[in-house]
Amino acid sequence: MSIEFPEAYILAQQMNKELTGKQPLTCTLQNCTKLQNLGFINTHISDFERLCNKTIKTVICQGTGIQTKFSDALNLLLAPEYGGIILFHKKSDLTPKKFQLKIDFTDQTALTVTLTGMGVIHALLDNELYNSYVYRRDFSQTVSPSAEAFKFDSFSAALLKKNVNLKTALVGRDAVVTGLGNSAFQDILYHAGIHPKRKASKLTKVEHHRLYDAIQLVITQRLKLGGKIQFVDLYNKRGGYKPAMASDMGGQLCSICGAVVVTLNFGGGHCCICPGCQK
Repeated sequence: MSIEFPEAYILAQQMNKELTGKQPLTCTLQNCTKLQNLGFINTHISDFERLCNKTIKTVICQGTGIQTKFSDALNLLLAPEYGGIILFHKKSDLTPKKFQLKIDFTDQTALTVTLTGMGVIHALLDNELYNSYVYRRDFSQTVSPSAEAFKFDSFSAALLKKNVNLKTALVGRDAVVTGLGNSAFQDILYHAGIHPKRKASKLTKVEHHRLYDAIQLVITQRLKLGGKIQFVDLYNKRGGYKPAMASDMGGQLCSICGAVVVTLNFGGGHCCICPGCQK
């Protein structure tokens, strides 16, 4: 289950509430050799041990990246974007047996991070942050879809410059907005009534408005309902958002027009659309 901007934002807000002011006593790594070889986790435990006895100042989110800022210019960067679970434990001895990173705090609480797919667990100094592709991608000039900087005029202007299909324009490294994945993409285009194979640069101004409004609708609803139904938050509470259009809905009837939902092989994967609403 991928974690997109809404879920990352929920986790960051909860972490900021629970962790600000805490100090790690110990950091434990396990079950992470493969991910370390891929560069998704620091190779050396000593990188994480730098966090010990430092104070957490704040936790912020941009895109799918969650940055925990410590004193002495240290950071913990998390991005469980292709699946992961981040949990807070009021007692450190009640943590799960399987995890990649466990942080025990001086007040006997704990945090565990488990990646179930590809993602990032990086302990970095401020001057090392740009070594992480997640930081370069998510904390660059590209904005998250609910940030104050996400304005219609700049969004529309960026789309006009993208002579690519809408998935490339909205999802991935070169997207005009950061933090959207395939799940959000399908929902957004369904609400906007736009076919995913349309070129971003060929959309009309009216379609720009529909797309912008659909992004805000989907993000707002997912935040309000605690994330997708497959997602669990910092307290192991499951989200309540059910998508209007998802990859497993092929063959079902559209709730708006009654057409049969079809599955397209597209953009290195597949997505579902309503041929009646998304011509």
